Amino acid sequence: MIAAIGGDRFAPALTGLLQAMAPYTYTVVFGYRGQDRPLDLYDDFPATKRQVFVTDYQEGPYLLDPFYLAATRPVEAGLYRMRDLAPDRFYQGEYFRNYYIQTGLAEEIGYFIDIPGGAMVVLSLMRDERPFTLREMKALEDVRPVVEASIRRHWADLPARFGAVSQGADGPAMRTEIERSFQSFGDGVLTAREREIVEHTLKGHSAEAVGRILGISPGTVRIHRRNIYAKLRISSQGELFSRFIQTLGRI
Repeated sequence: MIAAIGGDRFAPALTGLLQAMAPYTYTVVFGYRGQDRPLDLYDDFPATKRQVFVTDYQEGPYLLDPFYLAATRPVEAGLYRMRDLAPDRFYQGEYFRNYYIQTGLAEEIGYFIDIPGGAMVVLSLMRDERPFTLREMKALEDVRPVVEASIRRHWADLPARFGAVSQGADGPAMRTEIERSFQSFGDGVLTAREREIVEHTLKGHSAEAVGRILGISPGTVRIHRRNIYAKLRISSQGELFSRFIQTLGRI
């Protein structure tokens, strides 16, 4: 793997190393920088799976992905389980029920590696049968210093790649719209507070968690939700999720 840094063989060699530590099903490496659309740096999905894991994901659902949200905070470099980063109601939320469940995964874990220049690489290891054991997590943690150093060197040009994408015909406009997607959702119909409620609800936060984030009571959050549904003429969080994704599709 180290010998392959800088070449086409690096990512497959990296995958081989990690598979020796703890066998798993799929690998995907996304590059993140702020509100930019994620870059697919490497994946080993079969064609039948790539539509959901990459193409559909890049069209908008990534905005609700706990790994994307953690990368843009950003979290410290390290190895994380998805469930350790997800909001308290993520697995009952519409992102999980309408999108993530389609992946059929039992667990997803990820190495978060910061790249000088303001970007982050997230290397996801996905397993479709059972979660990773504590022993497997320890083995993957033990090799983390080598993984991090190698990735930082191999993808050192990641910030420049985002710069090149931004210079494309749709780059700046797309990035601006994505950044403002939550703030402008329901514009002219919803209040600024209601749009905040929508954002945190779709990200998987409970009424109690939204209340703590915004400094209001859970009861007030629920009242806002009822008003949002009435104004948008919908009756469920599933419809709210669909409406939001449709909005992104018009960008």
